[in-house]
Amino acid sequence: MHTYVALFRGINVGGKNSLPMKDLASIFEILGASNVKTYIQSGNVVFQSESKNISSFSKRLGIEIRERRGFEPHILVIEPSEVETAITNNPFPEAESEPSSLHLGFLVVAPKNPDLTKLESLKKGSERFCLIDSILYLHAPEGVGRSRLAASSEKLLGVPMTYRNWNTVCKLKEMATLIALPPKNSNAADG
Repeated sequence: MHTYVALFRGINVGGKNSLPMKDLASIFEILGASNVKTYIQSGNVVFQSESKNISSFSKRLGIEIRERRGFEPHILVIEPSEVETAITNNPFPEAESEPSSLHLGFLVVAPKNPDLTKLESLKKGSERFCLIDSILYLHAPEGVGRSRLAASSEKLLGVPMTYRNWNTVCKLKEMATLIALPPKNSNAADG
């Protein structure tokens, strides 16, 4: 079994594209996933699958959601090692003490021609950002919802992306680690 993390963009936001997590988990199971665990309503799923072709799984997942719910969300499926690397590479470790101000933008691929100059011109004085491979780190102490940089980042990077705050990223790593552990043998003698 392979463990994966699925990040959805644009579901259950502002009353649009409603998809309860119970229904989402059920769709994963219909497609053959197991140990499906969701985290908060914005579309974070940790699951296991026999499939090594996660791109095909992701496409089928999008089609299944469209057929059942009438919309097809952007879905990024990554391996737990990518989440761990994103955590390890955080260029703003001092911001971890204020986890709601630290966001990681997971990109589909590393951008080839990001407009970092324009991003720099949009940031507020208190904001910082750093692009490392396929992750855009954004420290926005005044809130990401009011950040012009955050609002324009996908367009200026030229690659689809989805943001998660520091707490969510750490929780997804923890969840992926737990479901990847081998089951305890109930017949084993206590030592």
